[in-house]
Amino acid sequence: MLQIDLWKRVLIWLVCAAGIMLALPNGFYTRVEQANDAAADIIAKGETPERLEVAGQWPDYLPSGLVNLGLDLRGGAHLLAEVQVGDVYEARMDALWPEVRDALRPERATVGTFRRQPGASDQIRLRLSKPDGMARALEVVRGLANPITTLTGVGANDIEVSAEGDILVVQLSEAEKIASDDRTVRQSLEIVRRRIDEVGTREPTIQRQGADRILIQVPGIGSASELKAIIGTTAQLTFNPVVGRGSDPDAAPGIGNEVIPSLDEEGFYYTIESAAVVTGEDLVDAQPSFDQNGQPAVTFRFNTSGARRFGDYTAENIGSPFAIVLDDEVVSAPVIQSHIPGGSGIITGNFTIEESTNLAVLLRAGALPAELVFLEERTIGPELGQDSIDAGKIATIVAFVAVLVFMGLSYGLFGLFANVALILNIALIFGMLSLIGGTLTLPGIAGIVLTVGMAVDANVLIFERIREELKAGRGPAKAIDEGYSKALSAILDANITTFITAVILFAMGSGPVRGFAITLGLGIMTSVFTAIFVTRLMIVMWFERRRPKTIEV
Repeated sequence: MLQIDLWKRVLIWLVCAAGIMLALPNGFYTRVEQANDAAADIIAKGETPERLEVAGQWPDYLPSGLVNLGLDLRGGAHLLAEVQVGDVYEARMDALWPEVRDALRPERATVGTFRRQPGASDQIRLRLSKPDGMARALEVVRGLANPITTLTGVGANDIEVSAEGDILVVQLSEAEKIASDDRTVRQSLEIVRRRIDEVGTREPTIQRQGADRILIQVPGIGSASELKAIIGTTAQLTFNPVVGRGSDPDAAPGIGNEVIPSLDEEGFYYTIESAAVVTGEDLVDAQPSFDQNGQPAVTFRFNTSGARRFGDYTAENIGSPFAIVLDDEVVSAPVIQSHIPGGSGIITGNFTIEESTNLAVLLRAGALPAELVFLEERTIGPELGQDSIDAGKIATIVAFVAVLVFMGLSYGLFGLFANVALILNIALIFGMLSLIGGTLTLPGIAGIVLTVGMAVDANVLIFERIREELKAGRGPAKAIDEGYSKALSAILDANITTFITAVILFAMGSGPVRGFAITLGLGIMTSVFTAIFVTRLMIVMWFERRRPKTIEV
């Protein structure tokens, strides 16, 4: 009959209390980003404005996470950038030219003298003085080709070498161009994300659109021009000698040294020499590859001056670790195994193919690989966001009051129980958004309004079932128990199908669609919880206290 174990009752009320505690900070904040000087001071301390919005108004020992407001509610900047992937082809050919030249020099007796000819920027065209030696020249230059590394293994070579009369032509293969385009856009995404994260913003939208475009939306930033300035800053990549390694961030580094954290090893710090041997400005390329044992690795290459310094250092420091530092964090610290002449090397480790690909992206993240052309620039003012918030509040309040009145008039005391559960339902939604750091957008508010209407559906099914049982002559306790039991399958079926739709919208959609899917999905979970557990517990507690002979629903 109407029996709920004590531990279940305690657990239900604890969940409700936790949801309320997580949601309450959202009612005690003031937005400090409206005071630019205060926001600048907070960001300078390494903290985000949102985190300190409740400072001084909410106890530190209680949860203080806030629901992040999206671009349409808070204001901010919107950019759509196109990556000029073709720029990379010319840079690759310029970097390859010294290798081609050095490979052909010993063959001058066969191929004669050679001179680079003008032509397409994504090609190297060489005129040979002895065309009869073209076959040998093709063989030598083809030996410079490297297999393309993908997530599925090794594919075609990265260059194609052909002859046009007495002209030797070197160009990137079509497979390499496709892989290069993908790497270039991924690298640009990583650089943009790192640079925006550095300024303390929260919940930016940085995602790929199509083959060569990047959508960038950052709430809370002043203007599109300010966002462009942030993206245009240069990340710092250096190669430094390692002095020591430990877990104390406050260890005395010594004169000319500094202590910096490891990127991937939490709690570990490296003491490195402040003076870099080479910097990211000397790095020509870094690509995922495989070592002599067939394990994933990363190869890198410096320009002429960087190669000379790198070669001299490795010759003198065999067996010593060498730190690769990106934005004051050690990305990797491989041990120098041998003298590395020619300005190229390989980083080995316990990498998966995906990890080696990501490390190559990070190593190339010292500068944007190609120019970003901004196709769209929009600045959304906070006034528009406030108008949207006000409109959303009005819509939610109207829907909320209408549902409360309808339930109270239709089901009396049981309707009041459902109304209390509805209030708890909204608190749980905001509590979960605060807990996961979710972003509330204008479509997200629409999802909450929809949830308000849908939240009572389960209670309506249950109450109608109870009415049917009462009409069939069941006693109050039996009618309530049967009402919940018989309505359960219908409630679960209806909400599971809607939840699947919300999951698909979240997985396949982007931007506004995802904002709607998040609140809809959370609303479905909280609605089922409040309908099946909370309202039932309230009805059981009321029934145990009053023991009515008859009930009206």
